[in-house]
Amino acid sequence: MSAAIGWGLATLALAVGSWAWGWRGAVLALTVIAFWLLLQFSRAMRTLRRAAQAPVGHTASAVMLHARLHAGQRLADVLPLSGSLGRKLAARSDPPATEAYEWTDPGGNSLHAVFEQGRLRHWRLQRPAEPPAGREETA
Repeated sequence: MSAAIGWGLATLALAVGSWAWGWRGAVLALTVIAFWLLLQFSRAMRTLRRAAQAPVGHTASAVMLHARLHAGQRLADVLPLSGSLGRKLAARSDPPATEAYEWTDPGGNSLHAVFEQGRLRHWRLQRPAEPPAGREETA
């Protein structure tokens, strides 16, 4: 949900609550707003705690992560899918609010994701040129 929509609904709840039930309605609306904000904070902390427990830039499967991504996702939505924080690539200056992250899996596949203004704009999957050492291909 957009932040503007969320704050608009909060303002509407406060106005309707105070209009319908006076100060008791305003207190009820403020209580519901505070509870909603605590839920959002708790969700963000849980996501970051899980992502921080894994090595930075690693994911179980870059191919599965690639399949689950879609344009417009926030980084907070991508972190639970990847299971870890992405390794930040060199900052790009065009446009100024662009960030790039990379995740790799044990098979050598890597996923590069570019976020513009906090939203996923494009991503690409890179597979290794050769199979990893120690594995033999059978025909």
